[in-house]
Amino acid sequence: MKLPVTRSIWTVLLMLPLFTLVLPGCFPVVATGMVAGAMSISDRRTTGAQAEDQAIELKAASRLRDRFSSDKAISTSVVSFNRTALITGFAPDAATKLEIGEIVAKVENVRQVVNEIQLSGPAGTVTYTQDVYLTTRVKLTLLDHRSINANSIKVVTESSTVYLMGLVTEKEANEVASLTSRVPGVRRVVRAFEIISEDQRKAIDRAVEGGGPPPETRGQNPRP
Repeated sequence: MKLPVTRSIWTVLLMLPLFTLVLPGCFPVVATGMVAGAMSISDRRTTGAQAEDQAIELKAASRLRDRFSSDKAISTSVVSFNRTALITGFAPDAATKLEIGEIVAKVENVRQVVNEIQLSGPAGTVTYTQDVYLTTRVKLTLLDHRSINANSIKVVTESSTVYLMGLVTEKEANEVASLTSRVPGVRRVVRAFEIISEDQRKAIDRAVEGGGPPPETRGQNPRP
């Protein structure tokens, strides 16, 4: 059974990262758990894929930290969705960007790497705060449209560029990207979706609505 999640609840959950910026250390672990738990209600990934994505993120972060912890010119973040690893952040040169991508690609269970590292210095706190706010605005915008399963879309923002991940149909991808591009403050939208067919979407919806787990699904990523 698909549990209802109201917009007001989502507003609170999505704003929690902003609260942790003001009140560091108070409840970031609890907040993260609440958001992750709510999002898993209608996630189109299997629970196994979700667990592997979490493991990919932790292992990638650990390996990058071990390699570059002493270099303050490098800042990275890895987000995995259905075993596709999106890398964002900053590096001083193309060679370092390439090395970061190679490290992440070697993490167990990574199927594909989308390397969006920017060649510049790390962003400051103000930029980070704006990015968290933009991510929240985009999520709330998607929640306002019932034709979109917003819980199945992962939104990542870096320097006002919004990256979109998820198992979606071509129609859903176009609608989500269009809505995101119209959110004030968004400079660029990068589609890192896995495109699935209507038949695949219907199979997932039937399984979830019947109270069962979604089937293992792999889409097509049009990115090179």
